[in-house]
Amino acid sequence: MNNKWIGIAALALTLGAGAVFQIVNKNEAAQADPLTIATDSIPVEKEVFLYGINVTGLDIVEGTVSKNQTLASILSPFNVPYQIIDEIAKKSKSVFDVRGIAANKKFTVISPSGSDQAQFFIYEPNPAEYVVFNLDSMDIYKAEKPAIYRTKEIGGVIENSLYQDMDSKDVSISVINKFADLFGWSVDFQSLQKGDVFKVVYQEKLVDDVVVGVSGIQLAFFQHNGKPYHAIPFEQNGEMNFFDQEGNSMKKAFLRDPLEYTRISSRYNLKRFHPVQKRYKAHLGTDYAARTGTEIRSVGEGTVVDARYSSANGNYVKIKHNGTYTTQYLHMSKIGKGIKPGTRVTQGQVIGYVGSTGLATGPHLCFRFWKNGKQEDWLAEEIPPSEPISKANLTAFNAKKAESLRLLAAIPMNGEKRLLAVVTDSLSHTGL
Repeated sequence: MNNKWIGIAALALTLGAGAVFQIVNKNEAAQADPLTIATDSIPVEKEVFLYGINVTGLDIVEGTVSKNQTLASILSPFNVPYQIIDEIAKKSKSVFDVRGIAANKKFTVISPSGSDQAQFFIYEPNPAEYVVFNLDSMDIYKAEKPAIYRTKEIGGVIENSLYQDMDSKDVSISVINKFADLFGWSVDFQSLQKGDVFKVVYQEKLVDDVVVGVSGIQLAFFQHNGKPYHAIPFEQNGEMNFFDQEGNSMKKAFLRDPLEYTRISSRYNLKRFHPVQKRYKAHLGTDYAARTGTEIRSVGEGTVVDARYSSANGNYVKIKHNGTYTTQYLHMSKIGKGIKPGTRVTQGQVIGYVGSTGLATGPHLCFRFWKNGKQEDWLAEEIPPSEPISKANLTAFNAKKAESLRLLAAIPMNGEKRLLAVVTDSLSHTGL
């Protein structure tokens, strides 16, 4: 065994059993096969790129971060001086803080052939992105892996609940939530019937054949108690929204529900018997029973005016949406990251998590709703939609509707049907 392979074996022992790795040497891999060398000429080596770096002829080590490993402990076996590691750690904070390096994440170390010192360190914080550390020039940058978008169409029949039945067809929780938001003001998803029908068309983002996200709903349909509800995409006044078959907008100022819940455990009631205080007391909110840790979302865009703990409300957040509407979210296990007075939030943004802090007998969200300064019954509120299809756009909308109904009718009910796969750069996104 030559000295180089002895050194690589020693590196394997240094990295330890916890670090899963693979070592590749482009030049020696070619030289090991005598059939690759002709008797009269030596073929030109094809250039190889990895993470956008020309790695032709370079040594590559691919590994997985072990528990409690740091940048220093990863790079030390590759003879990177501590001064360089320290400088890289300080300089990288604006791009990626190396203190965030986590176990089970992939890393790659690239070194010049024949050199004991690494030239590049690449870390993958998630399946879609990577961070390149040039250990020579000290350049640090983050980039995205090449991705494709796969359009999927799913059809199914309700047997248990919207969440269970869509999940059984591998629909992501993000798409399920968007679907529920889309039809939330038309359908009570807590009173579905067996035999209700759903259809949805959406896109998945894939990196290295792994789904890393969804870009949004493109088309949707729900049938409840025999009544059909359509969500047809159409651009009007420069904004893409969804409309029903009659051309009425499905967009509302607020989401119907602030979370995924199991049941409504208590409604707005001016004479409710309080389960903790053991007396009759007005209950001016809506209680949604849900598991501890369930995400709580702002029902609308607005500004946080209060986010703190109180003995009665527990951890809570209060949001002012405009001069008319204000909402409040009580008994959280914890308040969402970055949510504080003055924070601007968007519709559907996670602002906290279900808990039972304050005067609460179990995990739930007490949701309160103010209209013109007075607390009102949220479940009885009629929220006006955005403007319908204008007369000027009616002909174009009818054409889009006809196309949408044809696509929906073709979706099978017994599974999924992949429509197409397109490279990211050539795709226009029009999702919810």
